[in-house]
Amino acid sequence: MVTSVVHHHVKAGAEVSYEAWLREITPAAQGFPGHLGVDVLQPPQGGGLYTIVLRFDTLEHLHGWLASDTRQGLIAQVEPLLVRADQLDIKTGLEFWFTAPQLGQRHPPPYKQFLVTLSVIFPLTLLVPWALQPLFEAVPIIGLSGVRHFASAVVIVSLMTYVIMPHYTRLVAGWLCRR
Repeated sequence: MVTSVVHHHVKAGAEVSYEAWLREITPAAQGFPGHLGVDVLQPPQGGGLYTIVLRFDTLEHLHGWLASDTRQGLIAQVEPLLVRADQLDIKTGLEFWFTAPQLGQRHPPPYKQFLVTLSVIFPLTLLVPWALQPLFEAVPIIGLSGVRHFASAVVIVSLMTYVIMPHYTRLVAGWLCRR
C-alpha cells in the first residue's frame, strides 16, 4: 500500500467552494485502478489547512492518478482557491504509520515507534503461527519450514499494514507525539 498526503491551504472565504470541489475530486479518484480509500481531515474552526490522505495499492496506480488528465484538470480548477499550490507527500510502508497527522505536530521519537511496532508484532508472531497450525497440518506442502514461515510472515505483515497499525497508531497518537 502507498499513501499520498496532500495539504491544501484554502483562502479565507473559499471553504464552501473548496468543499464542493472535494465532492467532485473524491469520486474521480475512487474510479482509478488500485484506489483503496480517501480521508479528508478538515481544519479546526477558523483554520484553512485541509489534509487529504489517499491510499492506493501500488505506487504505479498512485502515479497513474497523480499524472492523470482528470486530476490535472481538477487541480487547475482549485488553484484559485488556494493560498499556494498543493503540497504532496508520498509514503510507503511503515513510515506512514508514524507520520504526524498535521503540519507543525511533532513526529514520534524512534523509541516510541519501536515500542508501538514491537507491541503489535510480538503477539502476532505468537498467535499467527498457532492459528495457522491446523492449515499447516492439513496441507503438507504449506507445513514445510520455509513455506510455513513465509505464510506466517504474509499474514502478519498484512494484518499490520491493513488492519492493526492504521487503527492502533490513531488510538495511541496522543502518547506517540507527546515528548
